[in-house]
Amino acid sequence: MNDYVHGYSSSETERLDDQAQVLRRLLHHDVRFREGAKVLEAGCGTGAQTVILAGNNPAAHFVAVDLSEASLREAAASVSAHGLTNVSLERQDIFELRYPDNYFDHIFCCFVLEHLPDPNLALQEFKRVLKAGGSITVIEGDHGSFFCHPPSEDISAAVDCLVELQRQKGGDALIGRRLFPLLSAAGFASVQVSPRTIYADDSLPEVVNGFSKRTFIAMVAGIEDEAIEQQLISTQRWRQAMADFNLAVGSEGTFCYTFFKAVGSNSG
Repeated sequence: MNDYVHGYSSSETERLDDQAQVLRRLLHHDVRFREGAKVLEAGCGTGAQTVILAGNNPAAHFVAVDLSEASLREAAASVSAHGLTNVSLERQDIFELRYPDNYFDHIFCCFVLEHLPDPNLALQEFKRVLKAGGSITVIEGDHGSFFCHPPSEDISAAVDCLVELQRQKGGDALIGRRLFPLLSAAGFASVQVSPRTIYADDSLPEVVNGFSKRTFIAMVAGIEDEAIEQQLISTQRWRQAMADFNLAVGSEGTFCYTFFKAVGSNSG
């Protein structure tokens, strides 16, 4: 995915790992697959979600695909480091999967649709390779759900820069709110969407560090050069936003963000 707004640096790999670990209970506690199930993870990236899925479902087999060879190498190293034997990694385009119709029992897709210019095309391809009666799970964030205390117009402006840059690259950083209509339009049945909110304050230092600082703020900070170069925000205002972030993760600050998890089935 050449237009991945966050880039492919080693720091981004670390951010994805931090994100997966701090969100593992929030997003994965109810993702369970039966023994012998064949599961496609579409867009596995560096394997941050893969190792959690496979570890939680040792009797299922996962086929994790991605287009980036560099990401797949990272994923292979992570799978090996976790001693997992129920994962196959393959380089594939999720718009043109090399699998027959009705092949997988389940499909899992996390933080992928937000980066696609046409998520409906990917969902149609997922439906093609999903068995009748099989299930799909899609998880996405929504940057419009973020708020913090103390409130800051400068932070809002910095987050808006990220939304705009992702839009320019064909993605949608506000896609979480669209999951129900997207899956329904793609033909999935019994679609249900649940909000998964993460909240942090000074009483939850592990969440402040793992999500507020190392996931969300790090994600926003990563687009500084591009946002300023495109004159989406001034250098002075950007610096003020970063200073205000420090208040939000301080002893009197709070931080809140909502992810959306959609599940549906292939009625055939």
